[in-house]
Formats: sequence, structure tokens, C-alpha cells
Amino acid sequence: MMQKKLFILSILLTSFNLVIAQEQQPIKTVYDPNQLFNPLFYSQYGNNIRTGNGEPGKEYWQNKADYIIRAELNDQTNQISGSITMTYVNNSPTSMNFLWFQLDQNLFKPTSRGYAKLPIAGRSRYGNASNNFEGGYNIKTVKILSAVGSKVNETSIVPDIYDTRMRVDLPKAIKAGGDRIVIKIEYTYTIPEYGADRTGVLKTPDGNIFAVAQWYPRICVFDDIQGWNTLPYLGASEFYLEYGNFDVAITTPASHVVVASGDLLNPSEVMTPAQFNRYKSAFLSDSTIMVRNMEEVSNPASKLNKEKNTWRYFISNARDFAWASSASFIWDAARINLPSGKKSLAQSVYPISSSGNDSWGRSTEYTKASIENYSKRWFEYPYAAATNVASNIGGMEYPGIVFCSSTAKTEDLWGVTDHEFGHTWFPMIVGSNERKYGWMDEGFNTFINEIASQDFNNGEYQQEAMNAHAMAKFMFSDRSESIMKTPDGLKEFNIGLSLYLKPGYALGLLRKHILGEKRFDTAFKKYIRDWAFKHPSPWDFFRSIESSVGEDLGWFWKGMILENWRLDQAVGELSYQDNNPANGAIVTVHNLQKMAMPVVIEFETISGIKGRISLPVEVWQNNITIKARIPSKDLLSRVTIDPDKVFPDFDEENNNWSSEQLKK
Repeated sequence: MMQKKLFILSILLTSFNLVIAQEQQPIKTVYDPNQLFNPLFYSQYGNNIRTGNGEPGKEYWQNKADYIIRAELNDQTNQISGSITMTYVNNSPTSMNFLWFQLDQNLFKPTSRGYAKLPIAGRSRYGNASNNFEGGYNIKTVKILSAVGSKVNETSIVPDIYDTRMRVDLPKAIKAGGDRIVIKIEYTYTIPEYGADRTGVLKTPDGNIFAVAQWYPRICVFDDIQGWNTLPYLGASEFYLEYGNFDVAITTPASHVVVASGDLLNPSEVMTPAQFNRYKSAFLSDSTIMVRNMEEVSNPASKLNKEKNTWRYFISNARDFAWASSASFIWDAARINLPSGKKSLAQSVYPISSSGNDSWGRSTEYTKASIENYSKRWFEYPYAAATNVASNIGGMEYPGIVFCSSTAKTEDLWGVTDHEFGHTWFPMIVGSNERKYGWMDEGFNTFINEIASQDFNNGEYQQEAMNAHAMAKFMFSDRSESIMKTPDGLKEFNIGLSLYLKPGYALGLLRKHILGEKRFDTAFKKYIRDWAFKHPSPWDFFRSIESSVGEDLGWFWKGMILENWRLDQAVGELSYQDNNPANGAIVTVHNLQKMAMPVVIEFETISGIKGRISLPVEVWQNNITIKARIPSKDLLSRVTIDPDKVFPDFDEENNNWSSEQLKK
């Protein structure tokens, strides 16, 4: 026993002496290995609802909302009048005495909280408080419908409205475990000309283009994480919505073309015979077919001889519904080929001013390519059509339909089209909480967009690889903010950085340079499959990826996502083994900032021989300084850390050692 104690003491003293030896030459660093590699990254255990390996558990539940919507557009007053009949199913283990609805259009009231957040002077993409637009919902009636035999009873409710939320107190609780309620709401509102870059009205010589979204009262999500999710709509943060089926009928002037989420149920009733035949041909064609051409836009003979049309659409298992309407639309379409053998329809609608092969004339080509590519790479597209709408909206996504700028051309149109349709996968299929975690849709989408641009047309619009050293000064500047902040909590100038660029870059870094493409892609596809049409949290994503790839990535999530920590690896001294260059060299590398990454060292001898060594991130688990062996046989002329500039090293000036430094 005494010998064992002496042996342990000897080990401890030896370790102590080694530490003292390292600290004899202190360096200026803020790096703390215990902070980055803390074993308590996950503060909660998995359970039967959300498992420890990032999958939905056997007791996972979510509620469901099916909508029947009947609406009419007045294109002279820009007013929508409509009614929704919503069947809400309570699959939760909790009974409900009240319901919460989102009234997003109330953002456009001058008295709204979102207006109060806008700058007094200057411009915000989420609206302008000085335009004096009197928007918002006029909720006419709220009724609970109940069937008694063949009769439907209606119970009127007076709701409580708080800014962009509406509470409906129920005379009878909805029981847990599958009970349901039917609520009917009648309402009107006026479409804002520019509605927070999500909905609006574009004026064209041939008629206004109405891009209509956030246009009906939507039930809030009730989940196992928070219960009712009732954060107000302030403009920057997007949406968190329940899944369900949508049966929608939209009445417009007969001169209008209406496109919407889902499958058009009555095409022969709303098109001329010639247009209907072309429409059917598009389902069989890989090249773009003109359904309504430029000449027909201004030709009265190309319109049905009646005052109004009602367009009927249906989409299943979707989290939202949007549409667009205009007399000015050119309309073209082509077939989408899906991996399972199923078909969908790519289509575009745009005004004459946006036509041309350098502009929206290629929109359907871009749409088709985008949907086919993401379906092949990640998860099959679930909807009957994918529609791109030219509008005064820079870019906004909804199930089966997106709104993009009417002035976008060439690579800009490709980029915005591919980005908005990429949102089909995040958050339309994988239904994360955008209101809180904007990076889980915008960042994920930015990540898959980069891969898609490499895939499209042999890289026609592929961009050069990012110089991460140069971008680090921007991504981690003193004015930058954490990826994990809510969109509403970010400075507006940081939204593009924290929600799009940084998380997109982080996932690309993980895929290409930490895990490898095959391993990452397998894990990413499993995450999508597991959480398709469900509500994952960031922790579900973290656990899912780690479980699939077999790695503890808490250090990565913490430094890159939760925090805003910089990376700075620096070359220290260089020496030769036994003072003999033929025995190889030893290079010292310091970690000076709070983040850590794997180490890639490139070296070159004075005779011109080059080589590389790579060290895993684990070398930083208990060190702020490491020594690496370089298998050279000659004097070295140069040593460089991260020669390909893929890691976000904030100060690349200290990444190099050269023999010229010794001479100086």
C-alpha cells in the first residue's frame, strides 16, 4: 500500500513539475479549457418526449390545427375579408381552458409594439413608423361551433386582444389526449404596401401584385417545452406554427391569376381552355411551358367572361398558407422530378417588366433545379407545386410558395430563389421555433444554399471559398453578437450576420473540416427525417448530430453557437529534436482566445519539401500551449497554422514562423 501511495505521489509531483515548466514562460491568453470543454454542457437529461440521442421519444406529442378558409380580395381597397373555421386537436397531456392566436397584421397598427421598436428616423426592413398606415385586423366575430345531431350550435366569444396576440377563453375545457374544438373567426384587414418584407403590394402598369401572407388568425403553438408560445410579432423574429391541413377558397376579380400554397383543385374553372391545356402540358415537361404569356396579360380575350373567380387550393400537413394574386402575371411552369418517382410542378408568376432570360424568364428553371436538388440531397419535397412570385418583397418563404424581388436578375435571382425554396426544409418541413431560434432556419438554409450553388448547372453561380481569417474580423468583431440570440434581440445590422452567415459558416466548417462530408450528411439527413413535421429545439439538434457522428461536440456548440467566442491560434518557438534538423522539428502552438479548433500545420524545408500535420481539437482539452512534432529531415524555412484559412482565426499575423524571423 505504501509503495502504491509513493507511486501516485511521484506521478503527481512529475505532473506538477511539468506544469511549472510550461508556466515558466507565461503567454497572454484568455483561454480556459475547463470552460470550453465543460462536461455539463447538457443541463437536462433526455426523456420519453425528447430523447437523449436527439430523437422524438415514444411519448412525443404536438397539437394539430386544420383550417377551412374562405376569403375575398378587393383589389381597389387592398382589403381582405374572410373567415376561418379551425379544428384544433389537443394531443397534449394537459386540458385547455383558453386558446392563444397570433394576429400578425396588428404589427401594422401605429400603436403596436413593433412600431414602437422602429427607429424614429431612418429605414428598417420591418416597416416604417412614419407612414401612418392604419393596418391591423378587424375581428368581427369569434364563435365556437358544436354539432348537436344534424344541427350546428354557435357560441359567441368576446376575445381579449393584446397587441399581436388574441386570447379566447372557452366555456368548456378541451380535454387532454385528443379532444378537439371547432372555432370560426370572421375578420377583415387592409394589406400594407410593404409589410415587414413578408407581405405587400407591388404596383405595375398592368395591375397590382398582391403578395398575401400572415393573413388569417393563426393558432399559437402549445408544446412540451414552454406550453403556449405567445411571443409578440415584432417584425424581425419569424414564426412558430402548428401543422395541419388547409382547405382554402380565394375569390378575386376574374382578370387575376391566383397562385397559392398547395394543389390547385379547380384549374379548368379559372383558366381559359388554352391556358388549361398548357397548364396540363407543363406537368409533362422538363422544359418551361408558358401557361399565360405576355400578350395575354393585356388581351381581354384571354380572360374569362365573368366578374369574379374563386380559386380553390388544398395543402396537407403544412404549417402555413400564403398566396398571390394579380392581373399582371405572366405564368410559366415545368415538371419537378422527385426521387421516389412522384412529380410536382415548378411555376413562376411575374410582370412583363420582370421578363427576359437574364431575369424571371429563368425563374422556373431555378425553382425546378432547387427543389430537385434538395429532394435528392436531404428529404423529398412534400408539396404539389413550388411557386415563385415576383413582388416588392426581397425574399420570403411559405409552404409551396415564395415571394422574391421582381427586380432580381441572374445570380441574384438564383440566390434568392434557391434560398427561399431552401426554407421548405427549414422551417417548413423541420418546424423549429423561428421566433426564438432564427439561426435554425436561416443558418441551416444558408448552409444548404452554399452546397446547392456548387450543384446547380455545374457551378454556374458558385462563389469562391470563404477566407475565414478575413471574415473572422467581421464575424467576431466587437459589435457582433451571439448566434443564439433571438432575432428580435439582435441589433438589426447583426441579423444577417448572426442568423445567416455565422451559423451557415459554422455548419459548413463542421461538415468539411471537422467531421467530414459523409459523416455529417448522414447525421443531417437523419435529423431531418426524425424531426420532419415536428418541433425540434436546438438541444434536439445538438444531441441528434452527436449521436449520429459519435462525437462530443459540446465545445463546438458552446463556442460557435451559444457564445460569441474568438479563435486565435499562434505559432510560438520552433526547435529541432536534439538540436539536429535531421531528427525533425518541434513547434509550439498557443491558444490565445476562448475558442478552440483542430490544428493544421503546414511546413516547408529550405530545400522546398512541403508537408502537413493535423491535430484534433482534443489537444486543447487540458492545454493552452501544445508542442507538435514536425517530421522534417532538413532545416525549415516556413511553418504556417491553418494554411487554407478555413478556421475563423481572428489574428492571422501570428499564424506564421519563418527562418527569416531568426535572421532578424
